[in-house]
Amino acid sequence: MKGPHQNQPVRVAGLDLSQARGAMVLLHGRGATAESILSLVPALGLNDFAYLAPQAGGNSWWPQSFLAPIPQNEPGISSAMQAVADVLARVETAGVPADRTILLGFSQGACLAAEFAVRHAHRYGGVASLSGGLIGPKGTPRDYAGSLDATPVFLGCSDVDSHIPAERVRESAEVLQRLGGEVTMRLYPGMGHTIIQDELDAVRTMMNLVVPGEAHGPVRSDRLA
Repeated sequence: MKGPHQNQPVRVAGLDLSQARGAMVLLHGRGATAESILSLVPALGLNDFAYLAPQAGGNSWWPQSFLAPIPQNEPGISSAMQAVADVLARVETAGVPADRTILLGFSQGACLAAEFAVRHAHRYGGVASLSGGLIGPKGTPRDYAGSLDATPVFLGCSDVDSHIPAERVRESAEVLQRLGGEVTMRLYPGMGHTIIQDELDAVRTMMNLVVPGEAHGPVRSDRLA
């Protein structure tokens, strides 16, 4: 499809896909950049991973709140879904299958990661939604097809996030679990709209399930590819 997020750059870090045993697709938040979400890589960095971060056109995946009626956020949502699908296809073509690929997003990117996973449910290496939830207003049908087939899923958010209602995080966790995900949800008392060490530790645990026995080491800085 043609949309605001097609033909945008993808930033990469870590190993080349041709050498990687695992991959992570990182999705930035509203007003941010692919480079900014890759700033997590040194904290997450494991030797055998490739990290890929697509850039949203105009630095936002869709214009309004993720709680707005979905048609009001089109074509942004559909274009964003295609952008993620294109990166995943690139990863798989390079030889890293979906069950060794983790989707991670923060804020608006966390909403995108969760929504992509339920709309394209199959076995991933993991799904990490940091300060986000499924897209759409209250009452949006959640009758997604497919199965996450025991994919590890982590949802972390403040219990008082001004952008992400705790109720939506709980609902998202229930939907992801119903689709067969092995879900961990943590609502942190009084946390800001940010990422904390406990969340990074949870993601690293997920990564070690993808690439067992992995050791920490230096990670190459981001670059355009």
